[in-house]
Amino acid sequence: MKILIVEDDQYVAKVVSLILAHQNYVTEIAYDGEEAWEFIKIFDYDLILLDITLPKLDGISLCKQIRSNGLQIPIMLLTARNCPHEKAVALDAGADDYMVKPFDEEELTARIRALLRRGKIKSLPILKYGFLQLDPRRYEVTYKKQLISLTPKEYALLELFLRNTHRIFSCRMILEHLWSYEDTPTEEAVRTHIKGLRMKLRNAGVPRNTIETVYGIGYRLNPIVKSTG
Repeated sequence: MKILIVEDDQYVAKVVSLILAHQNYVTEIAYDGEEAWEFIKIFDYDLILLDITLPKLDGISLCKQIRSNGLQIPIMLLTARNCPHEKAVALDAGADDYMVKPFDEEELTARIRALLRRGKIKSLPILKYGFLQLDPRRYEVTYKKQLISLTPKEYALLELFLRNTHRIFSCRMILEHLWSYEDTPTEEAVRTHIKGLRMKLRNAGVPRNTIETVYGIGYRLNPIVKSTG
């Protein structure tokens, strides 16, 4: 899942990004409202963390702009001021939640999970492909009920494939889904992570060709494997 952090304080933005990375979320950071709007027009996000006090375009105005364009992305507004009137204005602008800084890490991540459940992802069903299962609530991957230990990027890769079982992903598409705009590595990094994921799946007993290379195009889940194992 991909979250846009809109925060002009670089230190706060980096701390929040690190917290979310530990929860297996992919994040991007915009440091002003106009930059955030450009990102929103280009990329798909599952949730937006939006500071109210921003340069160029403030958080309330950006929130209204997002809603006026028909976008229903869950939005959590962040502010340093604990003011009931400001909270009311934020919610009236279309925000789904409101949190005062400094915030508790555990509460922040719990509220994010709640917003994602209420947003376009109404539920988080276990993703299955043959005997291979990924549980988004527990962040666990199993094969024939045996736990498979994956790195955050390997987990995100597998989740991407399991949520799009009939789709072929090029390296460039994978980079856009799983890496932030400012931290995009080379396509070789994608191939390295896929190699590592394949090795761990194979060591757990998952059929060797579960993640199939479609030469000249990209990668997908092998449809034959789903019916056999």
